[in-house]
Amino acid sequence: MAVGAAAALAVTALAAPAPAQSADTNAADTKAASTKAADVNVAKNAGFEADLSNWTCAANSGAAVTSPVHGGAKALKATPSGQNTAECSQIVAVKPNSTYKLSSWVQGSYAYLGARGTGTTDVSTWTPGTSSWQQLSTSFTTGANTTSVTVYTHGWYGQSAYYVDDVSVFGPDGGGGPDPVEIPPVPAGLAAGTATPTSVDLSWTPSSTATGYTVYRDGTKVASASGASTTVTGLTPETTYSFQVSASNAAGESAKSTAVSVRTPKGDGGGDGTVPRHAVTGYWQNFNNGATVQKLRDVSSQYDIIAVSFADATPTQGQITFNLDPAVGYASTADFKADIAAKKAAGKSVILSVGGEKGTISVNSDASATAFANSAYALMQEYGFNGVDIDLENGINPTYMSKALRQLSAKAGPKMVLTMAPQTIDMQSTSGGYFQTALNVKDILTVVNMQYYNSGSMLGCDGKVYSQGSVDFLTALACIQLEGGLDPSQVGIGVPASTRGAGSGYVAPSVVNNALDCLTRGTGCGSFKPSKTYPSLRGAMTWSTNWDATAGHAWSNAVGPKVHGLP
Repeated sequence: MAVGAAAALAVTALAAPAPAQSADTNAADTKAASTKAADVNVAKNAGFEADLSNWTCAANSGAAVTSPVHGGAKALKATPSGQNTAECSQIVAVKPNSTYKLSSWVQGSYAYLGARGTGTTDVSTWTPGTSSWQQLSTSFTTGANTTSVTVYTHGWYGQSAYYVDDVSVFGPDGGGGPDPVEIPPVPAGLAAGTATPTSVDLSWTPSSTATGYTVYRDGTKVASASGASTTVTGLTPETTYSFQVSASNAAGESAKSTAVSVRTPKGDGGGDGTVPRHAVTGYWQNFNNGATVQKLRDVSSQYDIIAVSFADATPTQGQITFNLDPAVGYASTADFKADIAAKKAAGKSVILSVGGEKGTISVNSDASATAFANSAYALMQEYGFNGVDIDLENGINPTYMSKALRQLSAKAGPKMVLTMAPQTIDMQSTSGGYFQTALNVKDILTVVNMQYYNSGSMLGCDGKVYSQGSVDFLTALACIQLEGGLDPSQVGIGVPASTRGAGSGYVAPSVVNNALDCLTRGTGCGSFKPSKTYPSLRGAMTWSTNWDATAGHAWSNAVGPKVHGLP
């Protein structure tokens, strides 16, 4: 499949300078320019509020849906099948020899936007897909005799559904008139109210004709609101954020408002569930497999999150329990609980990991979701765990695991620590169950520490294949999560602590540090270099604290200071 690069910027045509004219002629031109009609959106039903009115979708492949939407109440969902790319098109009236800016917001799998029959050079742009709304934009100039143009959007063969909203063909009215609804004005008066370590209240002046608002944090969409206020959650203590808001209706979305800067206050300690801005996660083995046997008190202070591995299944589906293995040397369960309390008092978070290579816990129904939440919360209360880690390597049901985690969060409160450790294959696409689960619970998710090992070669976010064990493997695969909808603060790099910690994929701590620098600072990269940096990247994870101790703490002594010194 040969496809062109997506357009990054819309192009505005500039008129060639006219030859010198007399003063009278110039005055006439000035008067004509002053009475020239403003450019309008010549597309009809641009926000699909009137379902598919004015649009034609091949083989009945399109439908108006109420979720997800970018602006207004509806959007287009189109599903390719067989040799049908699910093209939906509209013929719009245009003026000859005129320039039009073509744009739309898209989400989902491969999505294309274009115009044909322009009388000059037909144009198109595309994206391979995203789990959040992304704007496609290009422009075209009509020919001397062109009075109509076909504007279209389509997906790609064999791919899943794509979504389109707020189409705009912006330029001179070609005789058909503008879309009946105009884009609302930019919201004014954006102001910050109460700020907690993890949230901030925002309000603004309502925009006339707006049916909804979109809130952006540091340029990324984080919330939608029907009224002129909202509370943004999932923030990091002692961090400065920039917020903007836009207004939307059936005609499209306005430009973003003037930004307001907010700094969240300091939290009250890491051990109560407040994870540092940059954190190191380590798995502690509740068993003896040849690595150094540790008590929790022996785990290096470089670790901010300690994941006790693992919870056990019970005969009740979804229910978990914990059995302290005598092999780790605790005289009693009370002694183990005392170690958890001591780590928390030192500002660390201790969580219970669910799953592992041999984990058999299954959550695939409402009953099992409730059983999981109830039993996990009971263990948090009994042992003092700050939260849970999801490390299910034998499949995950995103619908019911998301329900289970939300039920658990409702019981445990906003300070619950929730981490995940999917395999590389689980995070190759947003359509995967693990990726869907992470996005479903994004507002309560602490970090995803994907396992960058035991996988062989994998695709990076640029579509190229990278071999494990290299800085490119770490950065190009992390890019998939960073561009697929997770906040940088929810992405960590998971690697083995030593060559004995995994079957394959071990990298020296210096390679991990290079990857961290590449992603947060743009330095230390290999052949792959991200298009931007992610200074708030959460950090790194290792399997395990025991294998780290076996290797003389070489991993934590090198990677820990690097993580804690990130921007």
